[in-house]
Amino acid sequence: MATLILSAEWIKNWEKSGKHEFFQLCKKLTDKKVHGTEDGDIQPALYDLCSQVIQGNLKLDLVTNVLGDVMELREDLPSVLADVFSILDLETGALEDKHKRDHYIQLVGTCLFFLSETILKERLDPETLESLGLIKQAHQFNQKIVKIKTKLFYKQQKFNLLREENEGYAKLVSELGQDLSGNVTSHTVLESIKSLIGCFNLDPNRVLNIILEVYESRADQDEFFLSLIKSYMCEPLTLCHILGFKFKFYQEPNEETPKSLYHIAAALLHHHLIELEDLYIHLLPQDAAIVEEHKNDISEAKQIARKLVMVVLPSEKTEDKDKDKEREEDKNDKGPDNQKLGLLEALLRIGDWHHAQSIMDQMPPFYATSHKAIALALCQLVHLTVEPLYRRAGVPKGARVGKLHPLRNKGAPQPAENFEDLRRDTFSMICYLGPHLSHDPILFAKIVRLGKAFMKEYQTEGSAGFKDRVDTLLSCFLSIADQVLLPSLSLMECNACMSEELWGLFKLFPYKHRYRLYGQWKNETYTSHPLLVKVKAQTVERARYIMKRLTKENVKQSGRQIGKLSHSNPTILFDYMLSQIQWYDNLIVPVVDSLKYLTSLNYDVLAYCIIEALANPEKEKMKHDDTTISSWLQSLASLCGAVFRKYPIELAGLLQYVTNQLKAGKSFDLLILKEVVQKMAGIEITDEMTSEQLEAMTGGEQLKAEGGYFGQIRNTKKSSQRLKEALLDHELALPLCLLMAQQRNGVVFSEGGEKHLKLVGHLYDQCHDTLVQFGGFLASNLSTEDYIKRVPSIDILCNQFHTPHDAAFFLSRPMYAHQILSKYDELKKAEKGNRQQQKVHKYVAACDQVMTPVHEAVVSLHPARVWDDLRPQFYATFWSLTMYDLAVPHTAYEREVNKLKVQIKAIEDNPEIPINKKKKEKERCTALQEKLQEEEKKQLEHVQRVLHRLKLEKDNWLLTKSTKNETITKFLQLCLFPRCIFSSIDAVYCARFVELVHQQKTPNFCTLLCYDRVFSATIYTVASCTENESHRYGRFLCCMLETVTRWHSDRATYEKECANYPGFLTIFRATGFDGGNKADQLDYENFRHVVHKWHYMLTKASVHCLETGDYTHIRNILIVLIKILPCYPKVLNLGQALECRVHKICLEEKDKRPDLYALAMGYSGRLKSQKVHMVPENEFHHKEQPTRSATPASQQNGPGSTGKPSTSMIKIEEGTPEDSEKGKDKSQGTTKPVNKANSAAAKVTTSNGNGALNSTKAVKERDDKEKMGKEKKEKKEKTPGSTPETKVENRREKQKDERAGKEERVVREGKEKTPKADREKVKPDEKISKDDKTKAGNGEPIEPRDAVKESKSKEKGDRIAVSASLKSPGPRSDSAESDRDHKRRKLDSHSSPSHSSSLKDNSVEPKESAPKHHISYNSVSRSKSREREAEKKDSEIIQGRSKEKKEEKDRKERKRDHDFENSIFGLAMKRQKDENGTNLSKNSLSTSPCDSPVLGEKEKSKKSKSSSKEKTESVKPERSSGGKKESRHDKEKKEKRDSSGGKEEKKHHKSSDKHR
Repeated sequence: MATLILSAEWIKNWEKSGKHEFFQLCKKLTDKKVHGTEDGDIQPALYDLCSQVIQGNLKLDLVTNVLGDVMELREDLPSVLADVFSILDLETGALEDKHKRDHYIQLVGTCLFFLSETILKERLDPETLESLGLIKQAHQFNQKIVKIKTKLFYKQQKFNLLREENEGYAKLVSELGQDLSGNVTSHTVLESIKSLIGCFNLDPNRVLNIILEVYESRADQDEFFLSLIKSYMCEPLTLCHILGFKFKFYQEPNEETPKSLYHIAAALLHHHLIELEDLYIHLLPQDAAIVEEHKNDISEAKQIARKLVMVVLPSEKTEDKDKDKEREEDKNDKGPDNQKLGLLEALLRIGDWHHAQSIMDQMPPFYATSHKAIALALCQLVHLTVEPLYRRAGVPKGARVGKLHPLRNKGAPQPAENFEDLRRDTFSMICYLGPHLSHDPILFAKIVRLGKAFMKEYQTEGSAGFKDRVDTLLSCFLSIADQVLLPSLSLMECNACMSEELWGLFKLFPYKHRYRLYGQWKNETYTSHPLLVKVKAQTVERARYIMKRLTKENVKQSGRQIGKLSHSNPTILFDYMLSQIQWYDNLIVPVVDSLKYLTSLNYDVLAYCIIEALANPEKEKMKHDDTTISSWLQSLASLCGAVFRKYPIELAGLLQYVTNQLKAGKSFDLLILKEVVQKMAGIEITDEMTSEQLEAMTGGEQLKAEGGYFGQIRNTKKSSQRLKEALLDHELALPLCLLMAQQRNGVVFSEGGEKHLKLVGHLYDQCHDTLVQFGGFLASNLSTEDYIKRVPSIDILCNQFHTPHDAAFFLSRPMYAHQILSKYDELKKAEKGNRQQQKVHKYVAACDQVMTPVHEAVVSLHPARVWDDLRPQFYATFWSLTMYDLAVPHTAYEREVNKLKVQIKAIEDNPEIPINKKKKEKERCTALQEKLQEEEKKQLEHVQRVLHRLKLEKDNWLLTKSTKNETITKFLQLCLFPRCIFSSIDAVYCARFVELVHQQKTPNFCTLLCYDRVFSATIYTVASCTENESHRYGRFLCCMLETVTRWHSDRATYEKECANYPGFLTIFRATGFDGGNKADQLDYENFRHVVHKWHYMLTKASVHCLETGDYTHIRNILIVLIKILPCYPKVLNLGQALECRVHKICLEEKDKRPDLYALAMGYSGRLKSQKVHMVPENEFHHKEQPTRSATPASQQNGPGSTGKPSTSMIKIEEGTPEDSEKGKDKSQGTTKPVNKANSAAAKVTTSNGNGALNSTKAVKERDDKEKMGKEKKEKKEKTPGSTPETKVENRREKQKDERAGKEERVVREGKEKTPKADREKVKPDEKISKDDKTKAGNGEPIEPRDAVKESKSKEKGDRIAVSASLKSPGPRSDSAESDRDHKRRKLDSHSSPSHSSSLKDNSVEPKESAPKHHISYNSVSRSKSREREAEKKDSEIIQGRSKEKKEEKDRKERKRDHDFENSIFGLAMKRQKDENGTNLSKNSLSTSPCDSPVLGEKEKSKKSKSSSKEKTESVKPERSSGGKKESRHDKEKKEKRDSSGGKEEKKHHKSSDKHR
């Protein structure tokens, strides 16, 4: 083509003017086209310009810009330029010049940005396209073109095979598309279609396809087209294939199946024109692919969850987030849609539930509804189904309900008119929704409200038939809650309203059903669906974020975040929070404060989560050392108490859990109950109460609340009411009490063998304390009727439920008090008398009516022989009373009232408090003050009534036929000891009750014997106590010591409260005896001796426990010593002995047992502070120090004995009633007044071994006196005795004197070899053993029950003489008496060798037989010189001797525990003998009804002084304290009864003579 248009000037000056001229030319040419001129003029211009570029006359970039501007002039210019390029393509392709071809390719390439690829592909050759990069290979492109052309131009069309005419199809479309609103029916249209098919030779299947196409475009005409298809169609499978081909067409990538096709398929399925099985095979994807996709989704969700839980660096987190975004984008670009789900949605839209259900059954659970459209379609169907029932039963009052248009489809599920109709389809539809009900909160609320309405009907209807029918419905609703409601709540975004709505339904379920639902929700639901797996992980991550930042300062902000998170997923959140609390207990307070934004459902879930955490079988409830409860359990228990008190959470589940644990014999979880009761009811159980608190606890409820607890109990009224209602509603009050009472012993006997002793004690204490706390709560919160209705009688409690007696009375005691007050009020109303005397009589009558059945009931609790010593009335009275009944704590009331007055004054003086608040606070304090004063007045009246009642009852408490010893034994065993360790208040009560019984002058009650037994029998009692029981026992001893100390400290007090009381008699006669002298009373000085003896016994027991090395012994005695510190020790030397032992414990236990070390250090410090209040012994009780050896107070020391004492420190011998009557006749006489100087002298000889260390001069004096004593003894033996027993006694005295001399020499020789430090260590033992010799010298009788024991006492003669333990002297001659007196005074200055090494030995050696000791002791005495040499050379021999001496120490302790009662009798009889010259027989003494255990130092002194005036009398080796020479008849009777004992005794005397 020749270049005609583009001039040479334009080319030369292209940049200046040529470019512009060319553009103007092109513009003119395009304008001509518009005005109708030729359209080909512009093509040559473009051709010329492009040719110039190809030839190289113009630059490519300059031309490209012009061409781009030209292309914008008209829309068709790109096509014109493409034609030009096509011509140039042919021309350049034919040229041989490659440069021109390259210029052409470059030109076309630069024009691609304004030319479309499609136009160029149509116009250019394939080779050129390949050069331009528009196609990959020209060869393949040519082949594709050939195939397409072949298909277009040479392939026969199918529709035309039957000679079909297009006009027929046009008429068919117009026929189907006509307006159907008139009288047009499917029948008329069908006839027209048949005519068209026949006329135009149309294919029937093609016609059917067109009908479906038109139906698809007119989906609202379902009725017309369905009837038409039903009439037209002959074969269902054909229709199914046509639909299948339609679905197949849309299965290509990036294709979307139209909803209209899903609709017609669903309609045809619903009207059974096709079968689902036939159509289902045409749909994609395959079921296997769906299952695989579901598995992948779950695995991906779990992987995401793992990543969220793992600790990841920040950089890694950002990378993971980017990858997750990429995955989400890939999912959005996925291939063809799921046609099965589309069809399912269409089926749900038209209401075809049965076909939809069939499709959903082919898929994994909840896979279909995980797609929002399907879930919403199903929700809409459920809406329509429940609408009538919801309008009738579920709509709240005042709510407006929108109208729903029902489906026109008659085959849709029928709406439910009642709850039974829900079972048809509604429940199954809801279950298929699963967690995806979360898409429709309105339907969620409807279902919940229907559930509430059903539960109300279920609870009100009572007919049996109805119950059977609705049980199935109930299980359906529970399944809905489990599978749908709770999982859906997890997927909702913090919807608090839905949570509260759901709680409205759940609170109608029993807690068992609710907790099962929560368990499923927490442990199984979150693994069933990928979405829930992700939600769980996200919740844990968010919870971790919140808990890391939770502090006391940001509780409000964190609480709101916790609240939002808990609305949807409380189980996951609380599980994590509880795990953190178990590790870090300092989180408890902020966590509890942050829970105030929870819903009611969340609180209930929290209760379940706590119980589940407590019951976790994978966690050990003991620490690794097996001695203490695990800290995680303690933390959870504290959380329980705080949470349940502060928030309205149902307690039934937690209480039932504790009950079930107790049934299973597990007591660890009682810690939870203890915390809950303490926090909710404000009842504390602690043994660390101060004396002021303890005093307040003896008052009324108001005083207890104000002054009895460590923290003032406020705002517990509501929480305690909730606890009470939970216990009563579920009938758990009595079972818990009984189980705890039984579990106390179960801890010891069932669990004790497996667990560490310390842990067993702790569990026992926990069980006991919780029982006391829980029982106190029931007593103070339950009404009288509720309490009496639930607590059975005492005999049923003990005999049927096997409740320990102390616990049974503890539970019954409030019931008795309630019943007595009720009966008293009835009697007052019946007889209106205002006189105080009448009121008291009515009260006594009320007590009789209430307590008489109790007196009869308690008889079955113990064997019949028990009631020979105690009366049931006394037993029941002791156990039924409390401190509230015995005394009014005036001081405590006054103290609390004064506090309130101070508080009122402080309020008035505070100007910052607003006036209104001031007024309210003052009114509150004033009202409280009035309440306390009224309560005090009420208690005072009550105590007066009780004391009057006791005064009337006391004469019938104790039987006269029983001995005092047995009475006191039973009283201690069955009453005092069990109750004094029950609680701190009971410990005080026991001490006060003993004092009250004494003050009431109760007949046949020996106060002295009771106190003596209490203070003497402490070792085994302390050793058998747990830690808390030790606190209570120590408090009991402290109260007992307070009374004794008060009497001891002032003569006037003693004379007033003890002097003329029957409890302080020293001689007792049978009741009913007339005539004779007045019974002797223990005077003040002798009582002081007795008190010193008791202090000594406490010291001895304490030292023994401290030196055992046993953990329990040491811990318990230290606790007891701390408790009794205000009253003991008061004697300096006893305090020094204790201080020495405690210091030793501190040194030994510092690194071994830190808790013992801490206890010992604490006591040691307190003991040192008490030293200023201690006094020397001679100030504590009147004691004259010997002139020959004065001991400074600093050198005094206490006992060091570690021997094992006998179980009972006092043994009272009993005789037959006949002997008792004889004794009555012989016991008459008068008592001479005894010189006080004699009493003072006796105090020296009967001290507790606290004499001074002897100087060398003193030792020589003792040797001289010993020789004189032997000479007198020989004279005495030459004097013929009146009876054979006298000779036996003389021989015995001789043996004792010889042994005493030998022992003293051995000790003196041993002292020479003992270092000074050791000698000082031995001092206390020497002092103790000094009085052992005193007794041996006195020849005091021993018990004949055991010949072995008697032989031991004969061999050793070195029992410890406690200052108050006076052994009653037997009948003896004047010379024997004077010799004994001399020997006793002489031996007083000697130190016993028996304890020289007792402080070095910490363990108690086992007892050995008497012969062994006898031989070992004599062998030592015979070979003194050899032993001295061996001790210097051989340490083993020294150890052997110390062991023997320790065994001596055991025997001495057993001897010292001899009959304390007999000592008092001996004292009294000696006095009468001085007066009348007569002695009482043994039987008279042993069966006397009023025995008294008193240590009469004064009387012993009198006996020793008056012994020289007595006639020589025979000495009997029997248990009697002394008596007149018996007649032959009496003697024969006695010899027959004790013949075997006498023979053995005589044989032993002979054997001992041979040894000597």
